[in-house]
Amino acid sequence: MVKYIPNQLTGGSEHVDDPSVLTISKPEIKRPPLYKILLLNDDFTPMEFVIVVLSKFFGLNHSESVEIMLTVHKKGVAVIGVFAFEIAETKVTQVMAFARANQHPLQCTMEKE
Repeated sequence: MVKYIPNQLTGGSEHVDDPSVLTISKPEIKRPPLYKILLLNDDFTPMEFVIVVLSKFFGLNHSESVEIMLTVHKKGVAVIGVFAFEIAETKVTQVMAFARANQHPLQCTMEKE
C-alpha cells in the first residue's frame, strides 16, 4: 500500500523514511509571457476611426477610447493593453485587417513586456 502524506505548512508532501510512502511534489507553474499591444500615430487615420477600433476590438468605453486616441495623437504611440501572445497576435491582426478594409494606414504592433 502506498501512502501520501500532505504537508500542510509547505503545500508539498512530507518526507517519510518509509518505502511505502509516495512523495509527490507540485510542478512549478510558469506564467506565459505577456505582450503589449501598441497603437501608432499616423497623419491620415481619422481620430473617430481610432475610437471605433478601440471600442470594437478592445471593449473600451467611449471615454477610455478617446483618452488612448489622444495619447496616440500627442505622443505618437500608446499601449492599448497587455495580453498573452495568442490573444495579442489575434487582436493586432484584427485591427490591421479592419484598418486595411477601411483604407486607413493605422499601425498596430505588439512587443514582449
